[in-house]
Amino acid sequence: MSAVDKSGRVADRSIVRVLGWGPGARLDIREQAGIIVARPAADGVHYVGDRGHLHLPLAVRRWCRLTAGDRVLLAADPATGVLVAHPLAVLDRLLADVHAAVAGGEVE
Repeated sequence: MSAVDKSGRVADRSIVRVLGWGPGARLDIREQAGIIVARPAADGVHYVGDRGHLHLPLAVRRWCRLTAGDRVLLAADPATGVLVAHPLAVLDRLLADVHAAVAGGEVE
């Protein structure tokens, strides 16, 4: 879990390091079904900042309705170099049925 600041910077730099993305690494960052997907791209217009922070583009933050202080669940696949950021609202929707089943005693 990591917070997004007012400029779209993701506070946690450790996941960027796990992926081997250094400052200046070019990225393709897109929204897909409310989830943010970042992957290396030689022609990417986005990049890792000088201090190793990932910056989420304003358009992507707007599509995902992320504002300053919102938290995202980060998941990385070092084998493919892909980072996925799940906004909490998306996680709520994905898990709603499971939570309802647990609350109703349907799942043990």
